[in-house]
Amino acid sequence: MSETLPPDLPDQPKLAQNITHFARALRKAGLLIGPGRVVDAVEAVAAAGFTSRQDFYWALHACFVSKPEHRVIFAQVFRLYWRDPRFLEHMMAMLMPSVRGVQEEQPAKPGEKRAAEALLDGTQPDPEDIKSEDGTEIEFDASLTMSGEERLRTLDFEQMSTTEVAAAKRVLSQMSLPVQPLKSRRLIAAPRGQRPDWRRTLRDAARYGGEIQTIARAKRRVRWPNLVVICDISGSMSQYSRIILHFLHAVSNAKGAGWAKVHGFTFGTRLTNITRHLAQRDVDAALAAAGAEAQDWEGGTRIGECLHEFNRDWSRRVMGHGAVVLLITDGLDRDDPVALAKEMQRLQLSARRLIWINPLLRWQGFAPKAQGIRAMLPHVDSFRAGHSINSLEDLARVITSPDDHGEKQRLMALL
Repeated sequence: MSETLPPDLPDQPKLAQNITHFARALRKAGLLIGPGRVVDAVEAVAAAGFTSRQDFYWALHACFVSKPEHRVIFAQVFRLYWRDPRFLEHMMAMLMPSVRGVQEEQPAKPGEKRAAEALLDGTQPDPEDIKSEDGTEIEFDASLTMSGEERLRTLDFEQMSTTEVAAAKRVLSQMSLPVQPLKSRRLIAAPRGQRPDWRRTLRDAARYGGEIQTIARAKRRVRWPNLVVICDISGSMSQYSRIILHFLHAVSNAKGAGWAKVHGFTFGTRLTNITRHLAQRDVDAALAAAGAEAQDWEGGTRIGECLHEFNRDWSRRVMGHGAVVLLITDGLDRDDPVALAKEMQRLQLSARRLIWINPLLRWQGFAPKAQGIRAMLPHVDSFRAGHSINSLEDLARVITSPDDHGEKQRLMALL
């Protein structure tokens, strides 16, 4: 970081223009930056100078970064924008995996793809740059785009290629899970309320010598429920859980969805609370932090023990306000089925609705033969598939439909 800036750094007359473009890229990547911060950044750089990359970096960092989760995005956009060698080729390699240039393929760091998309937003690559190694120009046929999108929405997550997984994550990042408010027994003053408020009417009458002037009105107060997601990250569920956690991140950061609070838990051989990581705005950084804390990725599964830990340590904390619980697991558990059924029953009694999402339900001939599934099935309100984008989109309807049981009733007849 102590190296001097390259000689092609914009000179003083173009400095404000370049910082403005840099701020625009940061704003597209999710940072809250207005014109005032751009002016402050120009003045800060002019005062501090930019003889070294370190001074220049921290001067802009002080002006543009206001939250800890924005540091990763800022670092990536700064690296890509301020003359990182062949940064454009690197970004194009990330955004279009089918095109490979001179930049070697490397795993994208948290926030790197998002930074690349922000810098390339609204621009098209030069046709001269999109060529194969032998110089042949590569053409992109978009004639079947709509059918491709329809296929993507119905495709099984486990059958997706790397490119299709990336496309599915982009679709899920734009989805939300709206919910209807719950009516409370408590009343709130409302001039056009549906019921009279006799207590407030008499209190107001006392101010006028006991004479009733008007009848106060009231309506029932509304409150928003919590959403609690308990996701299996064992070896048999790893591909599904990684994609579903992208969806969970989008739900927890969606505006106007109505949830009072979104709580996330992962489990394999132990239970891990990842709620605070999902609050980070950047999905790559959020899931990287969640994966680092959950040490049982792609391991075994102990559903009964983990549900017991949730019911004992977390149920009273997160299950208030009529919580809706999404349990995401294939139900393949070899522990004591009696203990598992007991913990499932306790979980159902604590929740307003318990929805079990099982990717195995995608199979047409699915039957509840595993002992774990047989123990869990009687204690859920709805049993749904969760193997594709379409199946996750149906959750909004399932949550707001108390009479929707999914495949539960059909499969209960097979027990």
